[in-house]
Amino acid sequence: MSRYDDRDAPDLTPAKSIRDTGEYGFKPFKKHHSDKQAITEIVREATAGAMVYRITKAGDLQVVLFQDVRDRWSVPKGHIEEGETAQETAIREIGEEVGLHGVEPVCWLGKVHFRYRRDNILVLMSTQIYLFKAPKEDKITKEEWMHDARWFDFDEAVDRIEYEDIAKLLLLGRKRLRQRGEIE
Repeated sequence: MSRYDDRDAPDLTPAKSIRDTGEYGFKPFKKHHSDKQAITEIVREATAGAMVYRITKAGDLQVVLFQDVRDRWSVPKGHIEEGETAQETAIREIGEEVGLHGVEPVCWLGKVHFRYRRDNILVLMSTQIYLFKAPKEDKITKEEWMHDARWFDFDEAVDRIEYEDIAKLLLLGRKRLRQRGEIE
């Protein structure tokens, strides 16, 4: 077995600058310091929410969205509490977050999965999304922590929504409404 002898190593010329690509040489490593703690726990959270819609007198499809404290637009949703079904949670969250009560369930649209970090915890969240028709009294309100909540024409809602997977379910919701003959 041969031993490495540093006399056999090639001579290296230090780089003139970090941007110097003309010569080989030593370049400083970028130091990567992370202020984040290592993940020490993984938790699963179940949530439910809804695409709440109305049809205007002009026949336009509209969807209610809210804007959170980070200016992200989304549908009303929240954690499933003990003893609640996902659909019951969606109904409760619609009432709490945007002030709509007496929504009419239409169908289940699907499930989306998110993951995010909460300090040293990795949260794996699954959200079931339902389709609900708004009640006749469809004036919305918002919770204090929200920046905004309002009705959007469907295409604008799809453009504004932060989460691509939920936007896809909105498109599915529109398809279901077409199948039911509620919109063209």
